[in-house]
Amino acid sequence: MPFELGASGAVTAIEGPLVFLDRVVKAGLGEAVEVEGADGQVRLGRIVALDEERIVVELLESTAGLGVHDVTVRFRGEPMTMALGPGLLGRVFDGVGRPRDGGAPIPAMVRRRVDTGTINPAMRGVPQDFIETGVSSIDILNSLVRGQKLPIFSAGGLPHDRLAAGIAQSARLRGAEEAGFAVVFAGIGVSHDSAENFRAAMEQSGALEHTAMFLNLASEPSAQRLLTPRYALTAAEYLAFEEGRHVLVILTDMTNYCEALREVSASHGEIPSRKGYPGYMYSDLATIFERAGWITGKEGTLTQLPILTMPADDISHPIPDLTGYITEGQVVLDRALEHKGIYPPVNVLPSLSRLMDQGIGDGYTDPDHPALAQQLFAGYARAARVRVLSSVVGRDGLTEADRTYLDFGDRFETEFINQAQMRRFEESFAIGWEILAMLPPTELSRLSDAQIARHIAPVAAGTGAGDG
Repeated sequence: MPFELGASGAVTAIEGPLVFLDRVVKAGLGEAVEVEGADGQVRLGRIVALDEERIVVELLESTAGLGVHDVTVRFRGEPMTMALGPGLLGRVFDGVGRPRDGGAPIPAMVRRRVDTGTINPAMRGVPQDFIETGVSSIDILNSLVRGQKLPIFSAGGLPHDRLAAGIAQSARLRGAEEAGFAVVFAGIGVSHDSAENFRAAMEQSGALEHTAMFLNLASEPSAQRLLTPRYALTAAEYLAFEEGRHVLVILTDMTNYCEALREVSASHGEIPSRKGYPGYMYSDLATIFERAGWITGKEGTLTQLPILTMPADDISHPIPDLTGYITEGQVVLDRALEHKGIYPPVNVLPSLSRLMDQGIGDGYTDPDHPALAQQLFAGYARAARVRVLSSVVGRDGLTEADRTYLDFGDRFETEFINQAQMRRFEESFAIGWEILAMLPPTELSRLSDAQIARHIAPVAAGTGAGDG
């Protein structure tokens, strides 16, 4: 039941975002709380710790101006919830689900807890079918499947924000189900300029019509960053499992989330683990990532594309390391490719989509898609090895076949990975075959004779490629 404490001495201390109270009411961990100061401003918070004598409330907004003896604390008697209903798409919210675009609140058809559990494993369906992102290196070589969670590992200074906005604008389903597609975009701890750029890009492209945006600013309290992905996923679950949509959730930047988790954990006096992060960070991240999936008997699906920046470009850092254990692959951005002017700088060799086979091939993309992906990967891997050899013996010391692979690697990066604008699957598919045609047919061991005749021979005949 809701309960209110007036300014009667119940509040004993305010330290940073934490408000300490004597425990004179019955309350539960995680319960929503409202704190009103003498200025009349109502600040949202939640109970993060309690014992027999005290309650600790963590505010999700600034505590500036609050005094110990002039605050009113209201206990809602329920956990953090979000009002959900028609009209979510096309709206921009703050990190805790309040309208940031000046529009009216969402009409509440239902209220859902934002900290709901993950999908029951017994109810999980197998992720399947293809989501087109518009990025050739993802669509062809590391395909995103409905119900999958596929993170993008970036680093400081790389264009992951541009990539996130591009995917949010161009992602789609193929075929008749395209109308049932929606995007939930969550910016976690982003700068004001980045938030405005995200919003402007979505509005100008028209993609905002099928998108719900949640923008948490870097200037807002760290505690709010811990709830932003949960509010976004709560909205996505409503769109997917109540309205029957296929929802792609883009979370950027999960490193900001983990840094906030470390900061909040330290403020609670918890014992730190590796590199100062709390020991429960793995299970905490799992409560976010495992909300993606395909539920048996439900029409919609929830797919996640979380983006994180690897501190010091270290893929073994706890954040990417733990993320890799929970998710189903990774797309890795590379600083060396960025220095070459390649966009997006996706390094396909360490990248992987473990569920790719569930969403490509006959009935999904193209029957020859799996063979194309395997042959492109094999050719680029060979080119990478030849580059190492070339750095020792020089180009003139290479065999003719090795020089062909060296040229193949350069062309693969500049024509296939590099793209000035987002591409449809058919365009990426055609470019892949065109580049493969420069290799001798005897090197195309992943392709059948029929595939070579169907895709390689016409290109080779028209350009003279593939000779030798």
